[in-house]
Amino acid sequence: MTRSKVDDESSTSVLVVGGGLVGLSAAMFLAWEGVPTVLVERHPGSSPHPRAIGYTARTMEAYRAVGLASHIPQAPRGFRLRRARIESLAGEWFEESDWTPDKQASRIEYSPYAGAAIAQDRLEPMLREKAIELGADVRLRTELVDFHQDADGVTARLREQDGREYAMRVAYLIAADGQASPIREALGIGREGRGHMRTVRSVLFRAPLEEYLSKGVMQFTIDQPGLDAFLTTYGDGRWVLMFSDDAERDQDALRSMVSRAIGRSDLAIEIIATGRWELSALIAARFTSGRVLLAGDAAHTLPPSRGGFGANTGIGDAHNLAWKLSAVLSGVSTPALLDTYDAERRPVAWLRHQQIFARPDYKAHAGGTAADVPILDDDTMEFGQLYRSTAVLGAGEELPPASPPEQWCGQPGTRAPHLWVSVGDDRVSTLDLFPRRWVLLAADERWQSAAASAVEQLRVELAYLRIGVDVRPSDEEAFLAAFGLGKRGASLIRPDGYVAWRSIDLPHDPAGALDEALGRVSSAARQFTAAGARDS
Repeated sequence: MTRSKVDDESSTSVLVVGGGLVGLSAAMFLAWEGVPTVLVERHPGSSPHPRAIGYTARTMEAYRAVGLASHIPQAPRGFRLRRARIESLAGEWFEESDWTPDKQASRIEYSPYAGAAIAQDRLEPMLREKAIELGADVRLRTELVDFHQDADGVTARLREQDGREYAMRVAYLIAADGQASPIREALGIGREGRGHMRTVRSVLFRAPLEEYLSKGVMQFTIDQPGLDAFLTTYGDGRWVLMFSDDAERDQDALRSMVSRAIGRSDLAIEIIATGRWELSALIAARFTSGRVLLAGDAAHTLPPSRGGFGANTGIGDAHNLAWKLSAVLSGVSTPALLDTYDAERRPVAWLRHQQIFARPDYKAHAGGTAADVPILDDDTMEFGQLYRSTAVLGAGEELPPASPPEQWCGQPGTRAPHLWVSVGDDRVSTLDLFPRRWVLLAADERWQSAAASAVEQLRVELAYLRIGVDVRPSDEEAFLAAFGLGKRGASLIRPDGYVAWRSIDLPHDPAGALDEALGRVSSAARQFTAAGARDS
């Protein structure tokens, strides 16, 4: 999509630099929150060489809230990713394996969604279209030339493909400009981690190979003399062969390598695209610098993994940022709320860095970074991570950074559990109750007046939902236990579905307790001073 040239258009609330999965997700989430957003991408569209293909149920939950998930084909429930070590597709198959088989076999339903398998170049146009539909201004063939920030905002200089340059004044800038991130480099933000491992080249091709997918295996390690490579399918007739060297090859040489990996020379092979990238694992020393916020590969470069810790972690960044930026830009919250972005998301990136090198695929390349690290299953990584920040009250240091979801029971800092409930005549997930607003869940009606007081005092959008009336679980006792509440307690849920605070029982002054808790976790702009006067 291109835009008409408007020379005097010079300001917006948020500028997103980078039109990949993370940047598009950020623009979409921000637009859904009603935040004026411009996204710039120097390329004319998505890369013809798809990269990510697996999206977790947690990512689908975020996309569900904005009305996108129903357009993305889900993987069947119980789907288990399988990999084989083979001589070639048509040759000897040495061994097959499942990934994280222990918990992946669990029948516990953690989410109303399964994951999804869709090639990145298929998903990005869907994100772009949804972002535009929601009001984002997406400017392709437009690049960031430079920027500078001050206490009040960021001035960015942008250049269109025809060479026209113009300045744009924004309140905040999101750097979703990839692992090389010129923005991060300009800010002087260093990185730590396992570092560079090797250079990888790849060839994307199309060939009639459906017969080799009958066993349900979709990923293949090629192990033959003179060819050590990785082969996988995008499920749409396209395959990618990846190999670790930095040699240039012509089309005939690439076809020869593909034929060796397939084990046949009688098939028509169409070379679609080639790729080259540096396989590395590096985490930025900080995810924020003033009014510039790093997201996705700009913040954390993680190698491709069967847990999907690259793209999905970046989409999680965007989801975490959007509601916080909305609250700050609306004046409801102070900029202190944005400090919680680094506090919450950087530990998640480091945890995933550790897990990648603890798991079999990369353990040999750990370089001492994952010694004695226990492997956490994918459900734990997606649904059981813990946030610690000033936007959470009560996430004690004694708690682990992640635990199996069933071992949590509504502790602050954890994702609110998915449970099926009745609301009116509809059966919905508890997760459908939370997006775009704070929610207070309580069974005792005395919390209703406390919630009304908090809204009046703090001007934070807070919905009180009474358990058993507004939200009707089939088993109220089990529902309360899942949230760790007594019959008179209450749970305060953030707009991203994480528990911010809870009171297991009814305090002596519920209104005062809720006012204080909500004011703190939301960084509310309206607060009580110690003397009891109102700050506004």
